[in-house]
Amino acid sequence: MNKPVEQLYNEREQRVLDAIALKKPDRVPILPLVGFFPERYAGVAIQETLYDPDKLWEVSWKFLLDFEPDMDRNPYAMRLLGPILETLDYKQLLWAGHGLSRDVTFQFVEGEYMNAGEYDSFLFDPTDFMLRSYWPRVFGNLKGFEKLPPMRDIINYSMGLPFGFIPFQIGEIIESFNVLRIVGEKASEIASYAQLYAIKSKEAGFPSMFGGLTHAPFDALGDYFRGTKGLMLDMYRRPEKVVAACEKLLPIMIEIAINAFKMSGNPRIFIPLHKGMDKFMSVEQFKKFYWPTLKELIVTLIKEGLTPCLFWEGDCTSRLGLIGDIPAGKAIYAFESSDIFKAKEILGDKVCIRGNVPVSILATGTSEDVKAYCKRLIDFVGKDGGYIMDSSANFEDAKVENVKAMFDFTKEYGVY
Repeated sequence: MNKPVEQLYNEREQRVLDAIALKKPDRVPILPLVGFFPERYAGVAIQETLYDPDKLWEVSWKFLLDFEPDMDRNPYAMRLLGPILETLDYKQLLWAGHGLSRDVTFQFVEGEYMNAGEYDSFLFDPTDFMLRSYWPRVFGNLKGFEKLPPMRDIINYSMGLPFGFIPFQIGEIIESFNVLRIVGEKASEIASYAQLYAIKSKEAGFPSMFGGLTHAPFDALGDYFRGTKGLMLDMYRRPEKVVAACEKLLPIMIEIAINAFKMSGNPRIFIPLHKGMDKFMSVEQFKKFYWPTLKELIVTLIKEGLTPCLFWEGDCTSRLGLIGDIPAGKAIYAFESSDIFKAKEILGDKVCIRGNVPVSILATGTSEDVKAYCKRLIDFVGKDGGYIMDSSANFEDAKVENVKAMFDFTKEYGVY
Protein backbone atom coordinates (compact mmCIF):
# COMPACT_ATOMS: atom_id res chain seq x y z
CA MET A 1 0.00 0.00 0.00
CA ASN A 2 1.42 3.37 -1.00
CA LYS A 3 2.06 5.79 1.85
CA PRO A 4 0.61 9.32 1.78
CA VAL A 5 3.06 11.90 0.47
CA GLU A 6 3.07 13.83 3.74
CA GLN A 7 4.03 10.67 5.64
CA LEU A 8 6.87 9.96 3.19
CA TYR A 9 8.14 13.53 3.61
CA ASN A 10 8.11 13.28 7.40
CA GLU A 11 9.80 9.88 7.38
CA ARG A 12 12.59 11.08 5.11
CA GLU A 13 13.15 14.25 7.09
CA GLN A 14 13.19 12.39 10.42
CA ARG A 15 15.51 9.71 9.02
CA VAL A 16 18.14 12.34 8.24
CA LEU A 17 17.57 14.30 11.44
CA ASP A 18 18.06 11.12 13.50
CA ALA A 19 21.31 10.38 11.69
CA ILE A 20 22.58 13.91 12.33
CA ALA A 21 21.69 13.59 16.02
CA LEU A 22 23.69 10.30 16.15
CA LYS A 23 20.52 8.31 16.74
CA LYS A 24 19.52 5.10 15.02
CA PRO A 25 16.92 5.89 12.30
CA ASP A 26 14.64 3.34 10.69
CA ARG A 27 17.31 2.83 8.02
CA VAL A 28 20.48 4.40 6.66
CA PRO A 29 19.58 7.58 4.73
CA ILE A 30 20.97 7.99 1.21
CA LEU A 31 21.87 11.46 -0.06
CA PRO A 32 24.31 11.17 -2.97
CA LEU A 33 26.39 13.93 -4.54
CA VAL A 34 24.91 13.41 -7.98
CA GLY A 35 26.64 16.23 -9.87
CA PHE A 36 25.55 16.15 -13.51
CA PHE A 37 24.48 12.51 -13.37
CA PRO A 38 20.78 13.44 -13.95
CA GLU A 39 21.77 14.92 -17.31
CA ARG A 40 23.69 11.79 -18.31
CA TYR A 41 20.87 9.59 -17.05
CA ALA A 42 18.31 11.48 -19.14
CA GLY A 43 20.56 11.65 -22.20
CA VAL A 44 20.72 15.45 -22.16
CA ALA A 45 23.86 17.51 -22.74
CA ILE A 46 25.07 19.53 -19.76
CA GLN A 47 25.09 22.69 -21.83
CA GLU A 48 21.32 22.45 -22.29
CA THR A 49 20.56 22.48 -18.58
CA LEU A 50 22.96 25.36 -17.91
CA TYR A 51 20.82 27.56 -20.16
CA ASP A 52 17.33 26.03 -20.33
CA PRO A 53 15.35 26.09 -17.04
CA ASP A 54 12.68 23.73 -18.31
CA LYS A 55 15.21 21.16 -19.49
CA LEU A 56 16.95 21.38 -16.11
CA TRP A 57 13.61 20.73 -14.40
CA GLU A 58 12.95 17.77 -16.67
CA VAL A 59 16.21 15.92 -15.99
CA SER A 60 16.21 16.72 -12.26
CA TRP A 61 12.63 15.59 -11.78
CA LYS A 62 13.24 12.37 -13.65
CA PHE A 63 16.18 11.51 -11.42
CA LEU A 64 14.24 12.43 -8.28
CA LEU A 65 11.24 10.23 -9.04
CA ASP A 66 13.24 7.31 -10.44
CA PHE A 67 15.80 7.04 -7.62
CA GLU A 68 13.95 8.64 -4.66
CA PRO A 69 16.80 9.95 -2.48
CA ASP A 70 15.86 10.80 1.09
CA MET A 71 16.41 14.48 0.36
CA ASP A 72 16.52 16.42 -2.88
CA ARG A 73 19.02 19.03 -3.97
CA ASN A 74 17.44 22.01 -5.64
CA PRO A 75 19.21 22.13 -9.02
CA TYR A 76 18.69 25.80 -9.74
CA ALA A 77 21.22 27.16 -7.26
CA MET A 78 24.23 25.67 -9.04
CA ARG A 79 23.07 24.69 -12.52
CA LEU A 80 21.16 27.35 -14.46
CA LEU A 81 24.23 29.59 -14.53
CA GLY A 82 25.04 29.97 -18.22
CA PRO A 83 23.19 33.25 -18.88
CA ILE A 84 24.52 34.93 -15.73
CA LEU A 85 28.11 33.79 -16.23
CA GLU A 86 28.10 34.98 -19.83
CA THR A 87 26.52 38.33 -18.98
CA LEU A 88 29.22 38.95 -16.38
CA ASP A 89 32.02 37.51 -18.54
CA TYR A 90 33.08 35.41 -15.56
CA LYS A 91 36.78 34.51 -15.58
CA GLN A 92 37.02 31.94 -12.78
CA LEU A 93 35.03 29.18 -14.46
CA LEU A 94 34.89 27.32 -17.75
CA TRP A 95 31.58 25.61 -18.45
CA ALA A 96 29.83 23.52 -21.08
CA GLY A 97 29.40 25.63 -24.18
CA HIS A 98 31.79 28.30 -22.91
CA GLY A 99 35.40 27.19 -23.10
CA LEU A 100 34.41 23.52 -22.88
CA SER A 101 32.52 21.05 -25.04
CA ARG A 102 28.77 20.80 -24.52
CA ASP A 103 28.87 17.79 -22.19
CA VAL A 104 31.66 18.57 -19.72
CA THR A 105 31.29 19.64 -16.08
CA PHE A 106 32.60 22.93 -14.65
CA GLN A 107 36.33 23.62 -14.55
CA PHE A 108 37.72 26.16 -12.10
CA VAL A 109 40.31 28.62 -13.41
CA GLU A 110 43.09 29.13 -10.85
CA GLY A 111 44.63 32.58 -10.58
CA GLU A 112 45.89 35.28 -8.24
CA TYR A 113 42.98 37.67 -8.37
CA MET A 114 44.44 39.51 -5.37
CA ASN A 115 48.19 40.01 -5.49
CA ALA A 116 50.49 39.60 -2.51
CA GLY A 117 50.85 43.34 -2.04
CA GLU A 118 47.10 43.91 -1.63
CA TYR A 119 46.53 42.22 1.74
CA ASP A 120 46.46 45.55 3.56
CA SER A 121 43.84 46.97 1.19
CA PHE A 122 41.71 43.87 1.65
CA LEU A 123 42.08 43.93 5.43
CA PHE A 124 41.27 47.64 5.66
CA ASP A 125 38.03 47.42 3.66
CA PRO A 126 37.10 44.03 2.13
CA THR A 127 33.94 45.37 0.50
CA ASP A 128 35.77 48.19 -1.22
CA PHE A 129 38.46 45.79 -2.42
CA MET A 130 35.83 43.40 -3.76
CA LEU A 131 33.95 46.12 -5.63
CA ARG A 132 36.81 48.13 -7.16
CA SER A 133 39.58 45.53 -7.52
CA TYR A 134 38.31 41.96 -7.34
CA TRP A 135 35.07 42.23 -9.34
CA PRO A 136 36.69 43.96 -12.35
CA ARG A 137 39.24 41.13 -12.50
CA VAL A 138 36.86 38.18 -12.30
CA PHE A 139 33.90 39.78 -14.11
CA GLY A 140 35.13 41.11 -17.44
CA ASN A 141 31.98 43.16 -17.96
CA LEU A 142 32.35 44.95 -14.60
CA LYS A 143 35.74 46.40 -15.45
CA GLY A 144 34.23 49.87 -15.27
CA PHE A 145 34.12 49.58 -11.48
CA GLU A 146 37.88 50.15 -11.46
CA LYS A 147 37.01 53.82 -12.01
CA LEU A 148 34.76 54.02 -8.94
CA PRO A 149 35.97 56.05 -5.96
CA PRO A 150 36.01 54.32 -2.57
CA MET A 151 32.40 54.32 -1.36
CA ARG A 152 33.60 55.35 2.11
CA ASP A 153 34.83 58.64 0.63
CA ILE A 154 31.26 59.62 -0.22
CA ILE A 155 29.99 59.27 3.36
CA ASN A 156 30.29 62.99 4.05
CA TYR A 157 31.96 65.51 1.82
CA SER A 158 30.50 68.35 3.89
CA MET A 159 30.21 71.35 1.57
CA GLY A 160 31.79 69.34 -1.25
CA LEU A 161 29.18 66.57 -1.06
CA PRO A 162 27.99 66.76 -4.71
CA PHE A 163 31.44 66.29 -6.19
CA GLY A 164 31.88 62.82 -4.70
CA PHE A 165 29.25 61.52 -7.13
CA ILE A 166 30.92 62.80 -10.31
CA PRO A 167 32.36 59.34 -11.24
CA PHE A 168 28.87 57.86 -11.52
CA GLN A 169 28.37 59.61 -14.87
CA ILE A 170 31.42 57.92 -16.43
CA GLY A 171 30.35 55.73 -19.33
CA GLU A 172 32.25 52.59 -18.27
CA ILE A 173 30.73 52.77 -14.78
CA ILE A 174 27.22 53.22 -16.17
CA GLU A 175 27.76 50.20 -18.43
CA SER A 176 28.89 48.08 -15.49
CA PHE A 177 25.84 49.02 -13.44
CA ASN A 178 23.66 48.16 -16.41
CA VAL A 179 25.27 44.71 -16.50
CA LEU A 180 24.35 44.27 -12.84
CA ARG A 181 20.76 45.24 -13.63
CA ILE A 182 20.57 42.56 -16.32
CA VAL A 183 22.16 39.97 -14.02
CA GLY A 184 19.67 40.90 -11.31
CA GLU A 185 16.79 40.20 -13.70
CA LYS A 186 18.26 36.84 -14.69
CA ALA A 187 18.90 35.93 -11.05
CA SER A 188 15.31 36.78 -10.17
CA GLU A 189 14.10 34.42 -12.89
CA ILE A 190 16.29 31.61 -11.56
CA ALA A 191 15.03 32.27 -8.03
CA SER A 192 11.42 31.90 -9.18
CA TYR A 193 12.23 28.49 -10.66
CA ALA A 194 14.09 27.46 -7.50
CA GLN A 195 11.17 28.46 -5.30
CA LEU A 196 8.66 26.58 -7.44
CA TYR A 197 10.89 23.50 -7.58
CA ALA A 198 11.22 23.51 -3.78
CA ILE A 199 7.44 23.66 -3.43
CA LYS A 200 6.83 20.87 -5.95
CA SER A 201 9.49 18.55 -4.52
CA LYS A 202 8.01 19.01 -1.04
CA GLU A 203 4.55 18.25 -2.41
CA ALA A 204 6.05 15.08 -3.92
CA GLY A 205 7.36 14.03 -0.48
CA PHE A 206 11.02 15.09 -0.68
CA PRO A 207 12.69 17.43 1.84
CA SER A 208 15.42 19.75 0.60
CA MET A 209 18.99 18.77 1.38
CA PHE A 210 20.69 22.15 1.78
CA GLY A 211 19.45 25.65 2.50
CA GLY A 212 22.64 27.44 1.54
CA LEU A 213 26.40 27.32 1.12
CA THR A 214 29.39 28.97 2.71
CA HIS A 215 33.15 28.43 2.85
CA ALA A 216 35.97 27.90 5.29
CA PRO A 217 37.74 31.29 5.50
CA PHE A 218 41.08 29.82 4.39
CA ASP A 219 39.42 28.25 1.33
CA ALA A 220 37.68 31.51 0.44
CA LEU A 221 41.02 33.30 0.59
CA GLY A 222 42.73 30.68 -1.55
CA ASP A 223 39.99 29.81 -4.01
CA TYR A 224 38.83 33.29 -4.90
CA PHE A 225 41.63 35.71 -4.06
CA ARG A 226 45.19 34.44 -3.75
CA GLY A 227 45.01 31.15 -5.65
CA THR A 228 46.51 27.88 -4.43
CA LYS A 229 50.10 28.74 -5.33
CA GLY A 230 49.89 32.26 -3.94
CA LEU A 231 48.38 31.16 -0.65
CA MET A 232 50.86 28.31 -0.26
CA LEU A 233 53.73 30.79 -0.54
CA ASP A 234 51.95 33.23 1.78
CA MET A 235 51.92 30.66 4.60
CA TYR A 236 55.72 30.95 4.62
CA ARG A 237 56.33 34.53 3.49
CA ARG A 238 53.52 36.46 5.21
CA PRO A 239 51.79 34.07 7.68
CA GLU A 240 50.44 36.89 9.85
CA LYS A 241 48.59 38.33 6.84
CA VAL A 242 47.03 34.94 6.07
CA VAL A 243 45.75 34.58 9.63
CA ALA A 244 44.43 38.15 9.64
CA ALA A 245 42.66 37.65 6.31
CA CYS A 246 41.01 34.43 7.51
CA GLU A 247 39.81 36.23 10.63
CA LYS A 248 38.49 39.06 8.47
CA LEU A 249 36.61 36.61 6.25
CA LEU A 250 35.12 34.64 9.15
CA PRO A 251 32.18 36.97 9.98
CA ILE A 252 31.45 37.30 6.27
CA MET A 253 31.25 33.50 5.86
CA ILE A 254 29.01 33.31 8.94
CA GLU A 255 26.72 36.04 7.59
CA ILE A 256 26.46 34.32 4.19
CA ALA A 257 25.24 31.12 5.88
CA ILE A 258 22.77 32.84 8.19
CA ASN A 259 21.30 34.94 5.37
CA ALA A 260 20.90 31.82 3.24
CA PHE A 261 19.00 30.14 6.08
CA LYS A 262 16.75 33.18 6.49
CA MET A 263 15.87 33.05 2.79
CA SER A 264 15.40 29.29 2.46
CA GLY A 265 14.17 28.32 5.93
CA ASN A 266 16.45 25.27 5.67
CA PRO A 267 19.11 25.08 8.41
CA ARG A 268 21.46 22.67 6.60
CA ILE A 269 24.42 24.62 5.22
CA PHE A 270 26.84 22.99 2.79
CA ILE A 271 30.54 23.75 3.33
CA PRO A 272 32.90 22.23 0.73
CA LEU A 273 36.48 22.10 2.04
CA HIS A 274 39.26 22.37 -0.51
CA LYS A 275 42.66 23.13 0.97
CA GLY A 276 42.75 21.54 4.43
CA MET A 277 43.79 18.12 3.17
CA ASP A 278 46.85 16.16 4.23
CA LYS A 279 48.83 16.72 1.04
CA PHE A 280 48.40 20.49 0.99
CA MET A 281 49.51 21.46 4.49
CA SER A 282 51.05 19.88 7.57
CA VAL A 283 49.12 19.20 10.75
CA GLU A 284 50.82 22.17 12.42
CA GLN A 285 49.83 24.43 9.52
CA PHE A 286 46.30 23.05 9.71
CA LYS A 287 46.19 24.02 13.39
CA LYS A 288 47.50 27.51 12.68
CA PHE A 289 45.87 28.56 9.42
CA TYR A 290 42.87 26.36 8.68
CA TRP A 291 41.13 24.91 11.71
CA PRO A 292 40.76 27.93 14.07
CA THR A 293 38.44 29.95 11.82
CA LEU A 294 36.74 26.85 10.40
CA LYS A 295 35.98 25.63 13.93
CA GLU A 296 34.62 29.05 14.85
CA LEU A 297 32.44 29.00 11.74
CA ILE A 298 31.04 25.56 12.63
CA VAL A 299 30.43 26.38 16.30
CA THR A 300 28.80 29.73 15.51
CA LEU A 301 26.43 28.22 12.96
CA ILE A 302 25.45 25.53 15.45
CA LYS A 303 24.76 28.20 18.08
CA GLU A 304 22.52 29.92 15.52
CA GLY A 305 20.50 26.72 15.12
CA LEU A 306 22.03 25.71 11.78
CA THR A 307 23.50 22.36 10.76
CA PRO A 308 26.94 22.63 9.13
CA CYS A 309 27.33 19.96 6.43
CA LEU A 310 31.02 19.76 5.66
CA PHE A 311 32.51 17.92 2.71
CA TRP A 312 36.14 17.06 3.49
CA GLU A 313 37.64 16.78 0.02
CA GLY A 314 40.79 14.74 -0.54
CA ASP A 315 42.45 12.77 2.25
CA CYS A 316 42.15 14.40 5.69
CA THR A 317 42.82 11.30 7.77
CA SER A 318 45.60 12.93 9.82
CA ARG A 319 43.14 15.64 10.96
CA LEU A 320 40.53 13.27 12.39
CA GLY A 321 41.79 13.69 15.95
CA LEU A 322 41.44 17.47 15.71
CA ILE A 323 38.18 18.10 13.90
CA GLY A 324 35.91 16.45 16.45
CA ASP A 325 36.20 19.41 18.80
CA ILE A 326 32.69 20.69 18.09
CA PRO A 327 29.29 20.18 19.78
CA ALA A 328 28.21 16.55 19.39
CA GLY A 329 25.31 15.52 17.16
CA LYS A 330 25.00 18.87 15.42
CA ALA A 331 26.92 18.52 12.15
CA ILE A 332 27.60 16.25 9.17
CA TYR A 333 31.10 15.35 8.01
CA ALA A 334 31.24 13.87 4.51
CA PHE A 335 34.57 12.33 3.50
CA GLU A 336 35.87 11.92 -0.03
CA SER A 337 39.00 9.77 0.35
CA SER A 338 39.81 9.94 4.07
CA ASP A 339 39.75 6.63 5.92
CA ILE A 340 36.05 6.63 6.70
CA PHE A 341 36.32 3.56 8.89
CA LYS A 342 38.93 5.28 11.05
CA ALA A 343 36.69 8.35 11.04
CA LYS A 344 33.92 6.25 12.56
CA GLU A 345 36.24 5.09 15.34
CA ILE A 346 37.43 8.59 16.17
CA LEU A 347 34.39 10.76 15.38
CA GLY A 348 31.47 8.36 15.70
CA ASP A 349 30.27 9.94 18.95
CA LYS A 350 30.76 13.48 17.67
CA VAL A 351 29.40 13.93 14.15
CA CYS A 352 27.20 12.22 11.63
CA ILE A 353 29.49 10.66 9.02
CA ARG A 354 28.59 10.73 5.35
CA GLY A 355 30.14 8.93 2.35
CA ASN A 356 32.12 7.53 0.65
CA VAL A 357 31.37 4.99 -2.12
CA PRO A 358 34.30 5.58 -4.50
CA VAL A 359 33.46 7.24 -7.80
CA SER A 360 35.95 4.83 -9.37
CA ILE A 361 33.77 1.88 -8.38
CA LEU A 362 30.59 3.60 -9.53
CA ALA A 363 32.17 4.42 -12.89
CA THR A 364 34.18 1.27 -13.64
CA GLY A 365 33.08 -1.45 -11.22
CA THR A 366 30.16 -3.84 -11.25
CA SER A 367 26.91 -3.72 -9.33
CA GLU A 368 28.28 -6.43 -7.06
CA ASP A 369 31.35 -4.28 -6.34
CA VAL A 370 29.07 -1.41 -5.35
CA LYS A 371 26.94 -3.59 -3.10
CA ALA A 372 30.02 -5.05 -1.40
CA TYR A 373 31.41 -1.61 -0.58
CA CYS A 374 28.02 -0.34 0.60
CA LYS A 375 27.75 -3.39 2.86
CA ARG A 376 31.09 -2.56 4.49
CA LEU A 377 29.95 1.00 5.06
CA ILE A 378 26.60 0.02 6.53
CA ASP A 379 28.03 -2.74 8.73
CA PHE A 380 30.82 -0.63 10.22
CA VAL A 381 30.24 3.10 9.71
CA GLY A 382 26.47 2.73 9.90
CA LYS A 383 26.52 0.59 13.04
CA ASP A 384 24.21 2.11 15.68
CA GLY A 385 23.27 5.06 13.46
CA GLY A 386 24.93 8.39 12.78
CA TYR A 387 25.69 7.57 9.15
CA ILE A 388 24.44 8.74 5.72
CA MET A 389 25.18 6.80 2.52
CA ASP A 390 26.79 8.88 -0.20
CA SER A 391 29.32 8.70 -3.00
CA SER A 392 32.86 9.97 -2.49
CA ALA A 393 32.24 12.87 -4.88
CA ASN A 394 30.03 13.88 -7.80
CA PHE A 395 29.53 10.85 -10.02
CA GLU A 396 28.78 12.21 -13.48
CA ASP A 397 30.44 9.22 -15.17
CA ALA A 398 28.84 6.49 -13.04
CA LYS A 399 27.10 3.55 -14.65
CA VAL A 400 23.35 3.75 -14.23
CA GLU A 401 23.17 0.17 -12.95
CA ASN A 402 25.77 0.97 -10.29
CA VAL A 403 23.91 4.03 -9.05
CA LYS A 404 20.75 1.96 -8.92
CA ALA A 405 22.61 -0.75 -6.97
CA MET A 406 23.79 1.82 -4.41
CA PHE A 407 20.25 3.09 -3.87
CA ASP A 408 18.49 -0.27 -3.85
CA PHE A 409 21.01 -2.01 -1.61
CA THR A 410 21.02 0.82 0.94
CA LYS A 411 17.25 0.85 1.17
CA GLU A 412 17.04 -2.93 1.51
CA TYR A 413 20.09 -3.81 3.60
CA GLY A 414 20.41 -0.57 5.56
CA VAL A 415 17.29 -1.15 7.67
CA TYR A 416 17.95 -1.11 11.43
